[in-house]
Amino acid sequence: MEVFWFIPTHGDGRYLGTANGARAVSFSYCKQIAQAVDELGYSGVLIPTGKSCEDPWIVASTLASVTEKLKFLVAVRPGLMSPAVAARMAATLDRFSKGRLLVNVVAGGDPVELAGEGLFLDHDTRYDLTDEFLTIWRKLLEEEKVDFEGDHLRIEGGEVLYPTIQTPYPPLYFGGSSPAAMDVAADHVDVYLTWGEPPAQVAEKIEKMKKLAAEKGRKLRFGIRLHVIVRETEAAAWQAAEELIQHVDDETIAAAQKIYSRMDSEGQRRMAQLHNGDRFNLEISPNLWAGVGLVRGGAGTALVGDPDTVAERMKEYADLGIETFILSGYPHLEEAYRTAELLFPKLPIKNENDDLNERAFISPFGEMIANQKIPKNKSAGVLK
Repeated sequence: MEVFWFIPTHGDGRYLGTANGARAVSFSYCKQIAQAVDELGYSGVLIPTGKSCEDPWIVASTLASVTEKLKFLVAVRPGLMSPAVAARMAATLDRFSKGRLLVNVVAGGDPVELAGEGLFLDHDTRYDLTDEFLTIWRKLLEEEKVDFEGDHLRIEGGEVLYPTIQTPYPPLYFGGSSPAAMDVAADHVDVYLTWGEPPAQVAEKIEKMKKLAAEKGRKLRFGIRLHVIVRETEAAAWQAAEELIQHVDDETIAAAQKIYSRMDSEGQRRMAQLHNGDRFNLEISPNLWAGVGLVRGGAGTALVGDPDTVAERMKEYADLGIETFILSGYPHLEEAYRTAELLFPKLPIKNENDDLNERAFISPFGEMIANQKIPKNKSAGVLK
């Protein structure tokens, strides 16, 4: 199992649906989160994309220089980017980050936002374009000179001169629940992502994707995007969930759901169906809470509970075939620490710091300082 965190480049805060407790995006704040999760042992971070976000490629390039091990899952946008330019960007960032780039393929799901970006294709046509984009992108990074003419894209003599560190290219991640999206995933990607639906729905989706990929002679890995609210007790976790949406009223929910209803994303439709705008029936599966999706697009569910319970729910997804968990929590800096401290000891996570012991020391004043990393060849002592 590997666990990623999230860089909130559209803003952060203690509550949803309100400016109370909100935090503006800044390089300093994003750097704090990235360095914290790098030190805490998360495998990587997802950087979101869209007009409400800072540009993910620039964010990743600035954060790569202030972290050591952290991988960055960064979006390419077929239709908004040339595949040749996107391939060159990927090669550069992979080389300059010493092989820490992961690529998230995002076709988009909001026709209004896409129109503002200059893209006017319908849902299935966008995935036809995505198929052509990835065909070119992959060939370029396999160090081929590419000539290609499709229905949407054309390239003559395309090539990337500087190869990526990861071969044949940085792994491709992709999420999409429609038949058109799944066909593209089966043809091209390495890791298929789903939002946090109940386990039975996730199992159905995984089996379908396995079958589609097998028909094309390919195998996929699987990941899931979830929020997490973990506390020392079950009661405290559910209280924190309620506090997160305490400022959300019916008018705010209705306004948010109106925006999401215009989208042609099958994944967004499935998220909305989990709660149907009803704030009083949000536990849609044991410890799976749909409250986030009342006012947030995209991933709208959270695992809620004490560490043992949340870990058990994650293991249930792992038993279905999920290997990568992309988690987040509000606010992201504090919750990154809380999640690592409470949840990581309960999970089968590969330790990226095998040469270090995780130890805790008590100062002469009785203060606990947790998770101090001390080399194995150093003796323990009292902090002064």
